[in-house]
Amino acid sequence: MSGCRLAVDIGGTFTDVVLETPDGFVSDKVLTTPDAPERGVLTGVGKVLARAGVASGEVEVAIHGATLATNAIIERRGARTALLATQGFRDTLEFAFGHRFDQYDLLMQRPEPLAPRPLRLEVPERMAADGSVLLPLDEDAVRALAARLRDERVESVAISFIHGYRNPAHEARTRDILLEEMPGLYVSVSHEICPEIREYERASTTVANAYVQPLIASYLGRLTEGLRAMGLTAPLLMIMSSGSLTSVETARRFPIRLVESGPAGGAILGQHVARQIGAARAIALDMGGTTAKIILLNEFEPRHARSMEVARVHRFLAGSGLPLRIPVIDLIEIGAGGGSIASVDSLGRIIVGPRSAGASPGPACYGLGGDQPTITDADLLLGKLDPDRFAGGSMRLDESRARAAIEAGVASRIASPAATAAAGIVEIVDENMANATRVHASDHGDEIESRTLIATGGAAPLHAGRIARKLGIDTVVIPAGAGVGSAHGFLKAPVAYEAVASHVVSLKSFDAAAINAVFARLRAEARDIVGLAVGYGEVVERRYADMRYRGQGHDLSVELPARAYDADDGKALAELFERTYRRVYNRAIPGLAVEALTWTLVLSRAPPTRADEGDIGEPRATDARAEGTRRAFDADLGVFVEAGVHRRADLPPGARFAGPAIVVEDQTTTFVPSAYDGAISRHGHIILTRRG
Repeated sequence: MSGCRLAVDIGGTFTDVVLETPDGFVSDKVLTTPDAPERGVLTGVGKVLARAGVASGEVEVAIHGATLATNAIIERRGARTALLATQGFRDTLEFAFGHRFDQYDLLMQRPEPLAPRPLRLEVPERMAADGSVLLPLDEDAVRALAARLRDERVESVAISFIHGYRNPAHEARTRDILLEEMPGLYVSVSHEICPEIREYERASTTVANAYVQPLIASYLGRLTEGLRAMGLTAPLLMIMSSGSLTSVETARRFPIRLVESGPAGGAILGQHVARQIGAARAIALDMGGTTAKIILLNEFEPRHARSMEVARVHRFLAGSGLPLRIPVIDLIEIGAGGGSIASVDSLGRIIVGPRSAGASPGPACYGLGGDQPTITDADLLLGKLDPDRFAGGSMRLDESRARAAIEAGVASRIASPAATAAAGIVEIVDENMANATRVHASDHGDEIESRTLIATGGAAPLHAGRIARKLGIDTVVIPAGAGVGSAHGFLKAPVAYEAVASHVVSLKSFDAAAINAVFARLRAEARDIVGLAVGYGEVVERRYADMRYRGQGHDLSVELPARAYDADDGKALAELFERTYRRVYNRAIPGLAVEALTWTLVLSRAPPTRADEGDIGEPRATDARAEGTRRAFDADLGVFVEAGVHRRADLPPGARFAGPAIVVEDQTTTFVPSAYDGAISRHGHIILTRRG
């Protein structure tokens, strides 16, 4: 069978596998195996191929995303990492931005650098801002440091020299010497990882890449061998935090670009569904077993960014994490998943997350040894989950264990019945997600009420209706395949690569030849990567520049025409900047010179389009009959109600039903509150519309 594509997403609790065939999709969820993630992947792949009757050799491409890099940084499970810095700059990671991210907290603490101070070593060398050599590299000093690194049992080294982005000669030579002295050492150099101006972010990104590289490279090696052993020899592509695909070889070199790869899949699927239903302004909510991700879509597009923070000390406080300069989809992620643990604090308040029971031991109701109350345990007690149909019937949930965990961990401490405590747990986590959405929208000046909420992930369909009520949203969409939504999103991701370089230029004296040379170099870097997949579309090139008024400390990203430039283009680029500046700040500043700092080139190829994704017409409306009822708690009403139970596989396009209702499928369950009506769209999505 030709035309088969495979997608795998490793989450904190479940590993999702989706196989796309000419006849449709086959999917499955298996518990993640944290000690050896590839084991869960191979188990899931084997199960899906067997169910579909597809031989492993018939798979044309495999696409993979995971949160392994993110978790390694947050949990501090990376390699023993050293930083080689220009003499006098070893403490760049400590100085950070030189300000307090919370000026009123006298006990404020920053996250510890990934390279401890004894392993931040100085190298005699110095480049000027224009790339000229001020102090030649002391090669003997580098060799002496290699001996020290060996004695310290360092596994990975980051090299970040002052102005290494402008002239990488010293960084490259230092890497060569280290590899001569220590063959097999992992080495990350800033001019490849983050060839941009701004020393702290560049050093932080390079160190983070070095920190996770041995872990990710080892995992990808084991996974590749395992897939090959089962006869799957198709190209393996990795989803990056930007929402595009790249090769395994690139992922091994730049694993830091995989930091938000899993959440990117949910954003891509949300974007795809928004286009199908014509929702230009939407919110994509992806709630799995460990975290919830929230992405705002404007004109069908998620907002992209050139930087992010990981391992924040304070969840919503910018500056309290480790900065990374990588292309990312702009989202907010909170510790709110099915496995998030509930507790009661010293004031008698219910607290949910960010700690998670994960896949091992998992929620108490899994019966795998967990004894702490989680959101999944609460949903089970509230009647929203069928203990016999969870994960397609592959796992039976134990309601007695869930009740015991909630009674011991929450109900007994607030002197309430278990059902009331369970309702409190769910209400708290729903408010956490709603509030995170409000904060994220407020940060970008976006409104919420007129949007459509698109819910994906194993847990989001259970909670989306209540969250929508809290946000004043009238329409909720549960896409087809929502339970394994990120993996579905991977199949719709383009093959793309973003190459970037800093080269400061005043647009008044625009050096067109130099900028044309920069883009030629960036295009050569990206070209080999985007040509690796069979069946994807033509190559599309987009260009951007980070610009600012001279003297400003912050810049704006401006899209540029993708062509060769001449000396007269300086004025045209300045006009593009002022147009962007006026759109963002509602004004321009006359008389100030404009300069460009960083140049970005993106090459991309669109994924194959399925024949059944075209306009298939509006289906005939029919009233669906429930197969039975179940007593479930409706938070909007504050009482238990009799909800009609529907099997999603039995609901054709055009089927209509009224809430309260429960729609059951193998990978997730949708709870429809009493105030909503449900319908199946022509593309198979569940559309919930609030009455009145």
